Amino acid sequence: MNSVLIVGGGVAGSALAVLLARGGVTVEIAEINADASALGSGITLQGNALRQLRALGVWEAVRDRGFAFDELGIRAPDGTVIAEFPDARTGGPDLPATLGMNRPELAEILHKAVRDAGVKVRFGSTVERLPDTGDGVDVVFRDGSTGSYDLVVGADGIRSHVRSLIGIEARPEPVGMGIWRVHTRRPEEVTRTDLAYGGPCYIAGYCPTSTTEMYAYLVERARPKDEVAALEPVAEMRRLAEGYGGAWTRIRADLTEGARVHYTWFESLLVDGPWHRGRVVLVGDAAHACPPTIAQGAAMCLEDAAVLAELLLSGAPDALAAYAARRLPRVRAVVEASVQICRWQLAGERGDLPGVMGRTSALLTELP
Repeated sequence: MNSVLIVGGGVAGSALAVLLARGGVTVEIAEINADASALGSGITLQGNALRQLRALGVWEAVRDRGFAFDELGIRAPDGTVIAEFPDARTGGPDLPATLGMNRPELAEILHKAVRDAGVKVRFGSTVERLPDTGDGVDVVFRDGSTGSYDLVVGADGIRSHVRSLIGIEARPEPVGMGIWRVHTRRPEEVTRTDLAYGGPCYIAGYCPTSTTEMYAYLVERARPKDEVAALEPVAEMRRLAEGYGGAWTRIRADLTEGARVHYTWFESLLVDGPWHRGRVVLVGDAAHACPPTIAQGAAMCLEDAAVLAELLLSGAPDALAAYAARRLPRVRAVVEASVQICRWQLAGERGDLPGVMGRTSALLTELP
């Protein structure tokens, strides 16, 4: 396996590129965006994600630019603390349980690691055709240029074009929830994630992402996208936030003109079977994606990259089939747990949330 093209330069694609390049493989990334910047507000990284970032050699940079914490708080809508408890250290005792950081800064750190590993990145580029020759893939890029590679990896997200090109018909499915997110300043008292259940929304939460910043979110029943498009996002999030106290008083005050508010639906995806066709294979959100109810999206992408790189570099027989077989049970458990939590909330059922979280955390503490 001497040459690999990775389609998509997000978390999964960047991590895989670094690991393969360090193993002596010539790696290119085709990234459809014009540069390495990433959209979005903040990201929550659990310990098992931090474990993989440490293996990539970027943990210190992530630690220095993020905000680590080891507790989780549950609050009533008015801000009253109901419970405080240690969060599971799924990455091991020498790493924080959780770290929040700004998503564009994580992208910047990963792309620096990509550059340092000598990976060529083709910005503004993606693939149009992927004819498999048996010994490799003759790639036709959208701009008409061509290239030949031993392996092509689809790391192009939940709406993966590569997945469609190789005939895997799985598609993302709406879960029934939508989320409002805002990137804002961090009140001094916000030193961990706190979740409030009930009030105008199913969940009101926040996560500190640096010493000065945080992201806050409100989860509600999904609305038709045309209805959301007709709303003024800042005003709507401010209206919903009026039902919450505590730190939300400060958050609401900062929801003024110019605040970066985003709305998206929760979706899930699971390719329940082989993740490759010939010499083209899927990683990360192209193969599986889950609602952020247990904050495992990026972690699953990083683990995919680690396992696939390990098998490819070791020369394991049937490495692509072995990769999916090894990853699928763990990923399925995470997707199903994430979706189950959503279903309980949508149905107004209490459910066995502690049991689900405990079993999932125990699983994720194990090495992938």
